[in-house]
Amino acid sequence: MSFAVVVSDIAPLYTKPEPLCELADEALYGMAVEVLAREGMYCRVRTHYRYEGWTPARCLLEDGALAAQWQSVPKLVVQKPYIDVLNEPKVQGGCLQSMPRGAFLCPEGGPDENQWQPVRLADGRLGYTKATYLAQPAPAWESVGEDELRQRLCGAALSYLGAQYRWGGKTPLGIDCSGLVSMAYLLNGVIIYRDAAIKPRFALHEISFEAAKPGDLLFFPGHVAMYLGEGRFVHSTGHTGTEGVILSSLAEEAPDYRVDLKESMTAVASIFGAPQ
Repeated sequence: MSFAVVVSDIAPLYTKPEPLCELADEALYGMAVEVLAREGMYCRVRTHYRYEGWTPARCLLEDGALAAQWQSVPKLVVQKPYIDVLNEPKVQGGCLQSMPRGAFLCPEGGPDENQWQPVRLADGRLGYTKATYLAQPAPAWESVGEDELRQRLCGAALSYLGAQYRWGGKTPLGIDCSGLVSMAYLLNGVIIYRDAAIKPRFALHEISFEAAKPGDLLFFPGHVAMYLGEGRFVHSTGHTGTEGVILSSLAEEAPDYRVDLKESMTAVASIFGAPQ
């Protein structure tokens, strides 16, 4: 087993080591992964949030020394839906690398007077992007007040509104239901299971619907959504006619009422409070 760094903007994680098969997940630029196995041009990898899949080897930097160095340096997290890292600190610069929200870059000092932030790519190249496009990684979520963290979780999920539905997707270019909620949590320093299920050894535990507050999760057969309060929720859906990241409601009087989901809810889960 060895470590590698994702150096593609999006590294697809497939269910099998072959092209055009089911997409299980997407790892993002700058994420460190464990390489578990190899088959042809594919590597089976495990992400830091404990999810596994097969990705093309070309998406990875497998230089052991560079990968180790990358893991030890400070990081900034991409906040905009998608950004370009340029070879010069000006808008006319050439694009070295593009990457989505949730990707990682290494800062090289502070921004200049025009807010151009020098950044180091995983392969050592120096580039530039706007400081306002980046943020410090989230602090340990236990150190954030509950009300504030709930607000941050909802804001992160809502930042993907309008993205198309993509099975296995996890970026503003396309995202599925569990990709949406897991990214919202990951951007806030919380690791939950990447698929639409409550699993042991992850942060979520089941609660009653009556106890649900904004930021908690609603589970349905093969589907998950983030609760926003007052019966409303945000989710990424492939439902015909309403595809993508949208707002819906459990209230009968609402124009975006989803009776099918209200009647099929299987569980509600939260990271807050002690498991019952």
